Amino acid sequence: MKIPGSVITLLIGVVVTVVSLWYGQNHGLMPVAASADAEEVDGIFNYMMTIATGLFLLVEGVLVYCLIRFRRRKGDQTDGPPIEGNVPLEILWTAIPTVIVFTLAVYSFEVYNNLGGLDPTISRDNAGQQMAHNHMGHMGSMGNMVAMSGDGDVALGIGLDSEEQGVKPLMVDVKGIQYAWIFTYPETGIISGELHAPIDRPVQLNMEAGDVIHAFWVPQLRLKQDVIPGRGSTLVFNASTPGRYPVICAELCGAYHGGMKSVFYAHTPEEYDDWVAANAPAPTESMAMTLPKATTAMTPEEYLAPYVKEMGVETKGLAQLKDQVSPVKDLL
Repeated sequence: MKIPGSVITLLIGVVVTVVSLWYGQNHGLMPVAASADAEEVDGIFNYMMTIATGLFLLVEGVLVYCLIRFRRRKGDQTDGPPIEGNVPLEILWTAIPTVIVFTLAVYSFEVYNNLGGLDPTISRDNAGQQMAHNHMGHMGSMGNMVAMSGDGDVALGIGLDSEEQGVKPLMVDVKGIQYAWIFTYPETGIISGELHAPIDRPVQLNMEAGDVIHAFWVPQLRLKQDVIPGRGSTLVFNASTPGRYPVICAELCGAYHGGMKSVFYAHTPEEYDDWVAANAPAPTESMAMTLPKATTAMTPEEYLAPYVKEMGVETKGLAQLKDQVSPVKDLL
């Protein structure tokens, strides 16, 4: 029994659709999604992968079929039929890409808006407020690139304003220089070469470059932001999965650009508190006041008693040092 061509076409369409949908969701090409923003980006990537897989199977399938079905037979020296133009087919293969492009445009715009790309606070860009000035060295060589700050509030970035939503973000000042990232935590005074933040809390990176253009990129967050001399950049994210993720400069910034890497540690709240406690600067004022307060009321014998056994000093020798203790305490 001969199967009608319409049935074969329908079966092929079903197979192509099923395979495209499955591969579009199970391609495994993306790294782990460490934030809610990453899931949004993965959604549009999977959608594009589904469409691309379907088009690939369709185009390559037709190509292979034509190569086999219309191949030149042995001994056939004739020309093929003079077919020219097919208006309905041309309309079809013009309309389908048009619909796909418009669909992707609307979808990507929605994702970009959900990520905060259109947030009036975070994504504003007043580039005229600052400038980067380059000092030329001798013989026309490039000198140091200096970022010159001006007046006004300048920002360029992506992310939702967490304070408007009633959530106080963790503020981190980020400095990009050739070839390192420097992270400063104003809340605790910690300065580190690595980024540490708790999960399930908004993190706002206030970034600037000290020399040339850099780009802050964490693949697991699906976020990348240029860091430009003379212009502040802001990036807001909310990590959801604890882990150790690479921080990469994604903008060619010099000869050692490939080595400009760091690490982002997404901690649980308890782990982050432990990290802060272990790395917070010591309160110098309290340290300076502790020893004088503890020893002022001591007699010379009491002050030196803890050291007697360890140093092997006899009682008579300790008495001879009595007159020398007061100057020592004054120096402390």
